[in-house]
Amino acid sequence: MSTSEELRRVEADAALTEAVGIAEKIVRNVGRVIIGKDEVVRLVLAAFACRGHVLLEDVPGTAKTMLARALARSIAGQAARIQCTPDLQPTDVTGLSVWDPEQRRFEFRAGPIFANVVLVDEINRALPKAQSALLEAMAERQVTADGTTRELPDPFLLIATENAIEQEGTFPLPEAQLDRFFLRTSLGYPTLDQELEILEAQIHEHPLDRLEPVVDRGQLQVVFDGVEQVYVDPLLKRWTVELVRATRELELVDVGASVRGSLALERAIRAWALLHGRSFAAPEDVELLFPAVLGHRLVLSADALLEAEPEQVLARVWAACLARAPRPEPGWDADGPGVRG
Repeated sequence: MSTSEELRRVEADAALTEAVGIAEKIVRNVGRVIIGKDEVVRLVLAAFACRGHVLLEDVPGTAKTMLARALARSIAGQAARIQCTPDLQPTDVTGLSVWDPEQRRFEFRAGPIFANVVLVDEINRALPKAQSALLEAMAERQVTADGTTRELPDPFLLIATENAIEQEGTFPLPEAQLDRFFLRTSLGYPTLDQELEILEAQIHEHPLDRLEPVVDRGQLQVVFDGVEQVYVDPLLKRWTVELVRATRELELVDVGASVRGSLALERAIRAWALLHGRSFAAPEDVELLFPAVLGHRLVLSADALLEAEPEQVLARVWAACLARAPRPEPGWDADGPGVRG
């Protein structure tokens, strides 16, 4: 290896180490508010690092709102909340122009979508017309209102929540909109010890009130760049694509994952490896992230859902995909750590 190549590798390793350190600062800081859920926080941060968006499907009272606010505060960003109701209008999301009698002209009043971390609470309670106002923001990081296109702040993360136990008065998200979410996950209930710790932490005040930023938004670019530097072996890339393509050929699935699913899964394993201090992705990352990244992109067979819960059907889908696309064996090659078949 030449001196210049050694220097580039040393610089790349230093940049990766810095990115890991910044990400871990955010996880630890958010963990002061969201107790015992570091891996879920890492999952949300992985989506953020890939400039994707998150759908949290959970029961009420599991700190979904606190997660969004804690993340925004940790990066010195602006947080906003959109409470979805049946009468929510697109302009309630994007903003609108209002007449200024002093200036004698219309002025644009930005809606809550113009923030760094936007919580869209109970997204499935909004009418499809209002839900569609989010699509341009999620896909292109911009909104068009009154005939003018405006850029959203950078960085931008949208976290939408769904109540998993109530169906009355809700409007299921269409498949095209679900596909826009980078991943879907849940926080779940804490353990007994974690719940006791939460009680103790909130005796006098909420931990969020004391939470301070640990990184600035400029440092986040180091994390974004770090994700791109994570090594993914060509055979591992091929395996992710084979798994996604397998979802389109199963009787358990009416509509399989799109190419967007392949892109998301490959990016997700990069971010997950980075957030666990590794410079390379591994097959275990694919196995772990498959349900979160691809589960909501699949239209499961009605017959399969009559026989089992969605999570059980998804587990069968993974097993069927794995039978069609066996996992590569771990190994090393001349270019760095990866997988070798």
